[in-house]
Amino acid sequence: MTLKLHNFFRSSTSTRLRAALNLKGLDYEYVPYALRKGQTRTPEYLAMNPQGLVPSLEREDGTVLTQSLATIEWLEETHPEPPLLPTDADGRARVRALAYMIACEIHPLNNLRVLFRLGDQFDADEAAQKEWFTHWVTLTFDALETMLATSRDTGRYCHGDTPGLADICLYAQVWNNRRFDITTDAWPTIARIYTELDMLPAFHQAAPPNQPDAS
Repeated sequence: MTLKLHNFFRSSTSTRLRAALNLKGLDYEYVPYALRKGQTRTPEYLAMNPQGLVPSLEREDGTVLTQSLATIEWLEETHPEPPLLPTDADGRARVRALAYMIACEIHPLNNLRVLFRLGDQFDADEAAQKEWFTHWVTLTFDALETMLATSRDTGRYCHGDTPGLADICLYAQVWNNRRFDITTDAWPTIARIYTELDMLPAFHQAAPPNQPDAS
């Protein structure tokens, strides 16, 4: 199966999908876009993904999958090994909750188009945008740190000793935080898990600086 990944190197949602594809051992053609240049707002791209967002995963038959978590769930169903979710219902619920804290509580408020809107509508300069970004990261990461640090289900990674969906979201968000100089110093458990993940080729190779359009 030939896959084309339409993505942007610094997009956290793109980082998620790159890591998932790498963990599943799936090869893909890397198709880069520059968001600030409006390359996902062209008629050609909008015909493929009407939201004009990345990533989009294009299959060999022309079918296009959008939304990173939905696409990762598709990968999990079509390529179940290695699994990104636990086998038990409680474990799956926990992993999804951890992942959704990042994907649903941080990312929607801090993605590029929201930051652009803050600047355009409310004259928020770079300092104000950084304060906005940092507020929403801190609010969720404080809770995430507590949940990870106090649960016996936390292992080497977010859930046990096998990387999965929650780790994919956490790793991508930590990289995204660096855009605004947010370190992991205040969250030792998150920092430890991130370090463990970054030592895995599947994650390290998915990191923004290691993409062909990063230069």
